[in-house]
Amino acid sequence: MTEFEENVVSEEHSGPMVFFDGSCPLCRSEIGHYRRKDETGALCFVDVSDPSAVIPDGLTQQQAMERFHVRTGSGALVSGAAAFVEVWTRLPVWRWAARAAALPGVLASLELGYRLFLPARPMLAAIFGRLQRLKHWRARPDGPTRLNAERDHVMASPAIVSGQPEKELTNEAS
Repeated sequence: MTEFEENVVSEEHSGPMVFFDGSCPLCRSEIGHYRRKDETGALCFVDVSDPSAVIPDGLTQQQAMERFHVRTGSGALVSGAAAFVEVWTRLPVWRWAARAAALPGVLASLELGYRLFLPARPMLAAIFGRLQRLKHWRARPDGPTRLNAERDHVMASPAIVSGQPEKELTNEAS
């Protein structure tokens, strides 16, 4: 089970519930960050891309996939910038952002920015996903060597392939 397969919501959880699109690499990354910062377990995360996810009344799966939503501890359903602020208030390292959002005009500006971001999200998520795959691929010890050899049609020397010094390979061959 991955960290994003925790869609069974406990009846005892009375805190905020965060509904996110787990099929979006950008969204998964941000939620992963929030999970790591949520040391007290104040938030419950629900991947709405999972067909078995429990979607709250008043929200469809399609709506939940298209826009960030949070069910507050009091039961109110908020979305967009207000949903982010709800998350930030629960995370000590992000409380400064929640306080800043309470200043006059800031929440409205954040919401405008979020609405401008939404149409670009699919393209940005695809780019982010490719960059993440490249990052993970490069982190593999055999990743760059193997791909470069295949892409450039370069033959690797026996020492590179075996990981042994070339001198030892020569001695074994004689």
